[in-house]
Amino acid sequence: MYIDEFKGVAIEEMNKYGIPASITLAQGIIESGSGNSSLAKYANNHFGIKCTSEWKGKGYYKDDDKANDCFRVYKDARESYRDHSEFLRRKRYSALFELDKNDYKNWAVGLKQAGYATNPKYPDLLINTIEKYQLYFYDLPESENEKLKREDRVFSEINANIPQEKKKFTPVATPPSKQVIKTPDTLKISTPAVVINTPDPVGSTTLENPYTVKQGDTLYNISKRFNISVDDIKALNNLADTGIKIGQKLVLVK
Repeated sequence: MYIDEFKGVAIEEMNKYGIPASITLAQGIIESGSGNSSLAKYANNHFGIKCTSEWKGKGYYKDDDKANDCFRVYKDARESYRDHSEFLRRKRYSALFELDKNDYKNWAVGLKQAGYATNPKYPDLLINTIEKYQLYFYDLPESENEKLKREDRVFSEINANIPQEKKKFTPVATPPSKQVIKTPDTLKISTPAVVINTPDPVGSTTLENPYTVKQGDTLYNISKRFNISVDDIKALNNLADTGIKIGQKLVLVK
């Protein structure tokens, strides 16, 4: 089971940095579809972290905010969990590290406020997942003295990172290593020339009248056509991945 497999590394990262293990596990469950997304299966990437100029590993391409966004490929999923902690150790998330490491509710709200996700329901998704699977049992309290020591260490690391933050966290189109893994998901399948798709008028879908996926559609081009983010489409339709099928019904209104 996903939780049993990754609770150990989530607890390690919590004790080291103060990120509640419940938050890390819930994010992994939501963002990787409990390890079943193509990004998790092919790239061991459970948190959707993209390639940057600092990244020396391989890249894996998927449509996300842009067509063919480059995502990091990890040796194993544990490396992805550790990189998730590194991703959060920056100025925009610094206030979260002042919270108790078992305060998962304020961590959930704070992540959204700091811009971690565009989905307005992201805190609810995290909290509901934590409470559904009772992930809060993995969160451990810390004494005041332990909390102060941990904060001093983490804030020193965050402050040291600030001058390099833009370089370290700005996505790039190609991994510096120039190494890319090839899977069926990364290969583009062109739409036959005989098929003519007439885009649905923007705003024509409703909760009762969802959009029907046509040949050649991707979540990325649907998101641009209907002015809604890929993240929001995935959240509204409980999608663990960006893979969609012809004939599939998608809700595109909040």
